[in-house]
Amino acid sequence: MLESIALLAFVMALAAFLGGRKTAERLDREIASLKAEIAQLAKEGAGGTTPDLAAAKPTETGFPTAAETDAAAHGPWSGAREDARIAAGESAAEVESEATAAPVAPPEAAAWAESLESRIGGRWPVWVGGLALALGGYFLVQYSIEAGLLSPAVRLVLAAVFGLALGIAGEVIRRGAEPAIEDRFRNAMIPGVLTAAGAVTLFGVVYAAHGVYGFIGTGIAFVLLALISLATVGLSLLHGQALAGLGLLASLLTPLFVSSGEPRPWVLFGFLAVAWLATLAASRLRRWRAVPTLANAGLGLWGLAYVALATPFEAPPVTFALLVMVAGVALIWPGRAEPSAEASRAPPIGAATEPGAWERLFTPPHLAVSISAAIVATVLSLLFISPAVDAAHFPVSEFMVIVVALAAAGSLRPSAAYAALLAAIGAVVGTWSLTALSGVLGYFDPSFADSSPAIVVPGRTAMLTAMTLSGAFVLFAVFVLQRRPADNRQFAALWAGIAAVVPNALLAMSFVMTGNFAFDLPHGLAAFAGGLFLLGLIEWLNRRDAGEVAADVDQGLLALGSFGLFVIGLHAWTDGLVTTLAIALLGAGYSFATRLRSWPILPWVTVAGAVVILARIAWEPTIVGPGTLATTPVFNALLPGYGIPALVLVASAYFLRVWPDLRVRNLLQALASLFVLLTLAILVRHAMNHGALDSSVPTLGEQAIYTLLAIGASGIFMTLDGRSPSPVFRYGGMALGVLSMLSVLAAHLVGLNPYFSGELLGSVPFFDLLLIGYLLPAIGYSGLAWYARRRRPLPYVAALAVSGAVLAFAWATLSVRRFWQGQNVADWKSFLQGETYTYSVVWLVLGVLLLVAGSRFDAKSVRIASAVLVFVAVLKVFLVDMSNLEGFLRALSFIGLGAVLIGIGLFYQKILSSSSGDAGEGARRA
Repeated sequence: MLESIALLAFVMALAAFLGGRKTAERLDREIASLKAEIAQLAKEGAGGTTPDLAAAKPTETGFPTAAETDAAAHGPWSGAREDARIAAGESAAEVESEATAAPVAPPEAAAWAESLESRIGGRWPVWVGGLALALGGYFLVQYSIEAGLLSPAVRLVLAAVFGLALGIAGEVIRRGAEPAIEDRFRNAMIPGVLTAAGAVTLFGVVYAAHGVYGFIGTGIAFVLLALISLATVGLSLLHGQALAGLGLLASLLTPLFVSSGEPRPWVLFGFLAVAWLATLAASRLRRWRAVPTLANAGLGLWGLAYVALATPFEAPPVTFALLVMVAGVALIWPGRAEPSAEASRAPPIGAATEPGAWERLFTPPHLAVSISAAIVATVLSLLFISPAVDAAHFPVSEFMVIVVALAAAGSLRPSAAYAALLAAIGAVVGTWSLTALSGVLGYFDPSFADSSPAIVVPGRTAMLTAMTLSGAFVLFAVFVLQRRPADNRQFAALWAGIAAVVPNALLAMSFVMTGNFAFDLPHGLAAFAGGLFLLGLIEWLNRRDAGEVAADVDQGLLALGSFGLFVIGLHAWTDGLVTTLAIALLGAGYSFATRLRSWPILPWVTVAGAVVILARIAWEPTIVGPGTLATTPVFNALLPGYGIPALVLVASAYFLRVWPDLRVRNLLQALASLFVLLTLAILVRHAMNHGALDSSVPTLGEQAIYTLLAIGASGIFMTLDGRSPSPVFRYGGMALGVLSMLSVLAAHLVGLNPYFSGELLGSVPFFDLLLIGYLLPAIGYSGLAWYARRRRPLPYVAALAVSGAVLAFAWATLSVRRFWQGQNVADWKSFLQGETYTYSVVWLVLGVLLLVAGSRFDAKSVRIASAVLVFVAVLKVFLVDMSNLEGFLRALSFIGLGAVLIGIGLFYQKILSSSSGDAGEGARRA
């Protein structure tokens, strides 16, 4: 059976080889005939017009253009000529890259399509033939082994001779091949297939000599396999990218096939680094992208396997290989490579628009090569310091070296933007891992105390790592910004953002996880030094790039970064109330600095300061801690803790009232208003709860104070809007009014109503809880509605007036119940007959008063409220009083109702008749 298979394989190989040769000879004849026809056409046109440059150039090189080929393609083989024009399997970008790399190249046929005949006749025989040769050699060796014809040594020698013969045959055929065939069938060239088959054979011979028969030792086998793989990579310069891939695969498999009892990581990763460099050099000469990307992935897989499986692993050898990879990608390939002509060509008609500047930054040429190297370096550096692996010594320094090297590569040119980003991400994630390993997580969550990792990093090590990486990223940003990359401002903005974000993130994590919250000198010094350095960098950029709008983005990001570092420094050196006040003054200082520097970002830093203070308030509303806060109303730590930031924001908003950016002006006005209201509200809360700021439900008196504050603030906003029109004052005041009206419906009338809650009203009639909870807000809404006439939309004014009327109705109703029931007006008490009758009287009187007020001020909404109230009184008299009242009170209720209704009718008749009379008099005068 094996003999038959071997014979069949040999026949297939021979047939494929002969078929390929016949196809090549046929194509040679066709090309020769085409040349003759082109020469004849050139002679016929020589006496007429001067030949075109494009037509003359192919004659010099020996290759016709597409147009000439089409003109001369007549004969029985015209279809075959058309089919054989294109080299299959190559993308247009690779064809263009190959053409630009060569000094003189034949014209490409990328626009033509290859037919099935051309693919079968010119390509498949070569591919199948190469496979058949390799299988034939394997089966022949297997047959000789099973039949016992030859000794192992002889078999290996013959196999080695066979592999060398295949390589020599490939070189001989390559030198004698026609350039046209080489160009058209570069992925199916017979020399490349023969060379690949020879390389595989030699690789198998060396492995069998070592792993199967033990003829050679580990060192010799490793050297021979390495030489074969590197030689294969070198020959790929002559035979194409596929052979380079085969050499790369052989290099990556060599350490698997040759192993020793004692692991030698330096030998392993030294060899992998050399193989990777050889592959990268070949890729640089031929501008390949697939093979170097696979080389990066292969090196990463070896590093991952070694770090994860070796116990313990040595980090320096892996670090060396990664540094070689980062340096090679940054300096050799892609390095300074520009986009190919295909990539830089203008988009065709009807295609999508040209990509923007940011899109071009993140889609650089040869992206796969650079981003794969950056990902491998970042992942392995983070794996170094993971508690899931076991290292000989904790490799913090190796982690730092790799991250710094990757950041340095990312700062060289815009095409390395992904290296910069991944270095920044690796620094942040790695610092978090180090600080989490320092054992401080138990401070925030006691559950972490029992599950600490086996490796515990000293807090000082994590702190120094964070500070070192912060300084490195800032220096790299200076390197980028000082070169003035005017052709790619987005790259400068990217590094300005990295310089602003990364030091803040690293120092903040280090301080929170390893610092001393009472007073931390190292973190404070590092933060203040970094902030001052960024401010100095902004000043230098401002003087250098004076008048350039594009530089505002860089300066703005750096200014925000400096503010963040100052905030970290203040937290490190101060605590409690002092920190809050210092942040408020620091933020205002950036606004006041607009007198010296007109940087657009300065007012926005003040806004950032207000946001930081709000975050501190959300974290600790008492500013100084619940145990330290005094119980004295108003004059306690809350007054400066809330009041001074409010005053500072008011001063900043006033100082920037003529600032050209309307958005930041409005935002500062809104924040100032918010802080003023927040200060008043927190002081009321503190006073009403006996010095405690907790989550307890407010009382009706406390809620009433909030409502009165909202009413007053809405009126103040209305006044400020009249003097200095601003959408913050206009819409902010209206929003405040609407929120207060909603709180009236939810709290005053339902949730905190003494009738439902049972809250005592107080022992002094009139001057009780009903006065502050209902009557004063009713007067406030009525006054605000009167003040808002002709200043705010009519629906808003009507809502204010109705809210006042509703609160007045509630006050009158609850006052009647207090008169009859005392200071406890809870709903569990039954209604008395006198109380029921008094409700009817009071509601009717209140309806009449509302009618008079609505007529006096020409407020239709108030008159409608009066009509509703009177209608409710009528329903009560007929439905409630008729059944519950008896004797004199029932009669008096109906008599009073009738008198009031008649009076209201007379009142309306008089108003309507006077209105119609005035209208008629005006018509007669007209």
